[in-house]
Amino acid sequence: MARHHLDNARWGFDSNCFVCEPSNRAGLGIAFFHDDQEESVEGDFCLGTNFSGAPHYVHGGLVLAILDEAMAWGAIALGRSFALTRTTSADFLRPVAVDQAHRVVARLDGRDGEGVMDLSGVVSRVSDGEPCVQGRARFAPLSAGRARQAIGADVGEVGSDYVRSPRR
Repeated sequence: MARHHLDNARWGFDSNCFVCEPSNRAGLGIAFFHDDQEESVEGDFCLGTNFSGAPHYVHGGLVLAILDEAMAWGAIALGRSFALTRTTSADFLRPVAVDQAHRVVARLDGRDGEGVMDLSGVVSRVSDGEPCVQGRARFAPLSAGRARQAIGADVGEVGSDYVRSPRR
């Protein structure tokens, strides 16, 4: 199994992502990894009561943000494209408990003729693998101009060697 850490700095632009950027002190700082054998993106997290909705459960909107981020990294690592969420949905099967380790896993399910990607994700408890939330999303690839507008820099194409050859 080859796992590669996914990092915004590889692309040569600053990020303040709430979900994944470790330097954002107000953020979650979740590290995401590309598992090229499993063809997935995954990240582990354990959130305390300061991220709760109900006192013992993580806020549902926050769980959706984590799922969205995992699937966005899936678009980059698995779909080789910078993309934005077009549509998303989720099924909450059981609560995501605070102070309990969870894992989010995203996979690329397909792509249409215009490059729009279908991704799926699941948040599960680490202790027993029980799924808590299952999500699906469609991601629209960004043109070079739209990527420049969103990111503030030219990043070029996401190539098949993105893990080994960061753009600086």
